[in-house]
Amino acid sequence: MKDFPTPLDLKQIKAYPLAQRRNLSTLEELLTGASESNVPCPDEMVGRIRECVTKITAARKRGASVMLLYGAHLVKNGLLEVVNALVAGGWVTHLATNGAGTIHDWELAFQGRTAESVRDNVATGTFGTWDETGRNLQLAMLAGALRGEGYGRSLGRFIVENGTTLPTIEELKKSLSAEPAHPLAPARAELLQAMVVYGLPAGRIEVKHQHPASSILAQAFRHNVPLTVHPGIGYDIISNHPMFNGAVIGRAATTDFALFGRAVEGLDGGVVLSVGSAIMAPQVFEKSLSCVNNLRLQAGRKIVNGHTIYVVDIQDGGNWDWSQGEPPKDNPAYYLRFCKSFARMGGTMNYVECDNVVFLNNLLRQLPKMV
Repeated sequence: MKDFPTPLDLKQIKAYPLAQRRNLSTLEELLTGASESNVPCPDEMVGRIRECVTKITAARKRGASVMLLYGAHLVKNGLLEVVNALVAGGWVTHLATNGAGTIHDWELAFQGRTAESVRDNVATGTFGTWDETGRNLQLAMLAGALRGEGYGRSLGRFIVENGTTLPTIEELKKSLSAEPAHPLAPARAELLQAMVVYGLPAGRIEVKHQHPASSILAQAFRHNVPLTVHPGIGYDIISNHPMFNGAVIGRAATTDFALFGRAVEGLDGGVVLSVGSAIMAPQVFEKSLSCVNNLRLQAGRKIVNGHTIYVVDIQDGGNWDWSQGEPPKDNPAYYLRFCKSFARMGGTMNYVECDNVVFLNNLLRQLPKMV
């Protein structure tokens, strides 16, 4: 029998300074492209958005959750200030995104530029191998884990506080020796290893962010609104950094999944906005809703009900009227996960074929300034 292959030693990957990367987008260009003056609302969308405004307003009056689940293109389309206005106005009670959504957000906050040529940089072995991005996101999660924080809150704090403060190696060793079974022991051990292997200094580590005001992560942290992140191992460019540790990102994402469930628990009569998230939003939501219903039924309570879901994307929805339920298996629309999963989640699901810049700008415009 031949020997089983050994994994690649990804710790040997060479990381490059972020300043060397040719960026495809700048913060100024993105924000200008998403400004309200550039996004008139098509006549057929006016009524749909007005209906959504009514549902959100009613949800906030009764104290129900309003969840905005979004993909990375929302950030790349320049909608940061629009989302931040929804948060500041009290209209959104929970935000959720994938790993790419946080990477573009962080890079824009850090340097005002983001995005690279996948085709060109894969060919040169440089795609995703950017030192500051991989190092600082990992550092934020390592530090946040000591406070029991997940991915989103750790990174939001890191941006707002322009870095973090680490304990000494001796302090970590002492806590691990004294409390080896403490819930934070794994997080302490991961940080200890990173400090030893990568020479991370104890004390204050300053990482200046040039544009924190535009960051969704930062503003969610400032307003104490949960922003949960639901990544995958190997999905995001931070996996292409020698310091990447799947245990760290897994721990942060586990915390965030449970926090996502807390928002779903408050969803009776609430609203879910899934904007440009074809995979993360439906996949995470269906598992979380099942968890919440499981816990409710054990306690003799009714399952989550009365919620309204708006799925917003530019695809045609398979030319299927989703208000009639899901299509048969021989219809190609059946395989559109971003519609099918949400159609199975109880409540009322609405598919809105609309550009996310148009939808969110006009939604914000129609909502009152404050709850």
